[in-house]
Amino acid sequence: MSSSDSTADHHRHPSIEDGLSSLTVHKGNQNGEDWRQRRLNSDGNPSSPSSSGYAGERGTTSSSSSSVSSDDGDEIKEVVNDDGVMEGGGVENSQWVPGKRHNDEDDASISWRKRKKHFFILSHSGKPIFSRYGDEHKLAGFSATLQAIISFVENGGDRVRLVRAGKHQVVFLVKGPIYLVCISCTEEPYESLKGQLELLYGQMLVILTKSIDRCFKKNPKFDMTPLLGGTDVVFSSLIHSFSWNPATFLEAYTCLPLPYATRQAAGAILQDVADSGVLFAILMCRHKVVSLVGAQKASLHTDDMLLLANFVMSSESFRTSECFSPICLPRYNPMAFLYTYVHYFDADTYLMLLTTSSDAFYHLKDCRIQIESVLVKSNVLSEVQRSVLEGGMRVEDLPTDQITRSGYTSPQISHSKLPMDSPEIFRESCSSFGGPAGLWHFIYRSVYLDQFVSSEFSPPICSAKQQKRLYRAYQKLYASMHEKGIGPHKTQFRRDENYVLLCWATPDFELYAAFDPLADKALAIKTCNRVCEWVKYSENEIFLQGSTPFSW
Repeated sequence: MSSSDSTADHHRHPSIEDGLSSLTVHKGNQNGEDWRQRRLNSDGNPSSPSSSGYAGERGTTSSSSSSVSSDDGDEIKEVVNDDGVMEGGGVENSQWVPGKRHNDEDDASISWRKRKKHFFILSHSGKPIFSRYGDEHKLAGFSATLQAIISFVENGGDRVRLVRAGKHQVVFLVKGPIYLVCISCTEEPYESLKGQLELLYGQMLVILTKSIDRCFKKNPKFDMTPLLGGTDVVFSSLIHSFSWNPATFLEAYTCLPLPYATRQAAGAILQDVADSGVLFAILMCRHKVVSLVGAQKASLHTDDMLLLANFVMSSESFRTSECFSPICLPRYNPMAFLYTYVHYFDADTYLMLLTTSSDAFYHLKDCRIQIESVLVKSNVLSEVQRSVLEGGMRVEDLPTDQITRSGYTSPQISHSKLPMDSPEIFRESCSSFGGPAGLWHFIYRSVYLDQFVSSEFSPPICSAKQQKRLYRAYQKLYASMHEKGIGPHKTQFRRDENYVLLCWATPDFELYAAFDPLADKALAIKTCNRVCEWVKYSENEIFLQGSTPFSW
């Protein structure tokens, strides 16, 4: 990303000359006023139900097979609707429909070659297993070429990781007999694309486990595509999340905003169930966690959470009836299946109970009945639906005065020694869009909890295309902050034609914020301090707090 303004500090913490002052984390708001009660749209209606701040959670790509322009170039050309709005460009204009598309294409098709981002899974014998676009059987020759490149480099005693060809990056990931390849000209960082391949491989293990390697040892030409029959929708849903879900690169999960007492009530009943022999009990609303508990000494990784939720949400069978299905959690045990009981309470809220026993269906069903009874009586489900309708934090609601608590000191990022590369005008500004000082959006990641919260999108970042562009900007900023051999940086300030981006990393949290490109640097830093105070003040409502048996 080009920038005319950038600052970074690699060394001192908590005192950093160019960025940070001393840090003392204060406790959150347990009994205070619910911050969500203050948020209404100007017309008095609840805000957008996009509670993650990312429209992609409800789908943003055109449902038709015609070509639509987007930042990752999934399609070829723009299609403008009757209102003059590009289809797939706005949250309310269209719904993304999961599943395989463009099956009639192959590597000889002009349209196939113009796709800006391809994913391939193939075996070490060159047999195609999955392709994002096109018919795998028609792409057998192309898969063989990819396999030949990998084998040629390996025969020379090396391993191919990345090939650059003009604007294209070809990223390779070898997992035993399984080869994964991404071909992209989206300018995403290498580490981000590699992480996406890792998740794609993990999603395959969720369905098959790593024991599939044994089949290839017995028969190197083993064809595993029949074992993945009907799972295109799972892989396509995961690939779609690479364009909107920050969890795919933050290595953290997000919670549904709820009153502290409500989340505690949900956690209490889940803990009772976990004590009865359930390995993990997880209550979810879409891709957000309501509450989760686990058996003693059982650990659950954030990637497993992401892949499990994607598997459940993208499989229609889970929505129609209670299900009991074998699944694998790659970070827990990649070689063995667990068994998951899934039940939807409504269109958005579902319960997952995981066990090691293949005969536990009726026990888990009884547990679900017990959980549902308590959730209804304690109004947890109604509170969940209320939160979905109200949405999450909005930059327009950012308090203009400093939030203080007796006995605690809020973290502060200092601008006492800013670079003199641009004039700084110390004045309060009130932008016609967004929050104070032109704040458009933010993501706050708790390092200790491995959880994040992102603000709702609001004008001027309204369309899916604009939101994807900002997502990619965050992705690059995160990769830069965590680049091996250079970072981690403590602060970064970047200005380009689209945004002012400010990132602040401490041992306890990371903050990524986007401002109007004309935003004043000093005011942007002041606003980021307010965001941190606001999040800390509200942390018991937006994060899952308390000690848990989970090891992250």
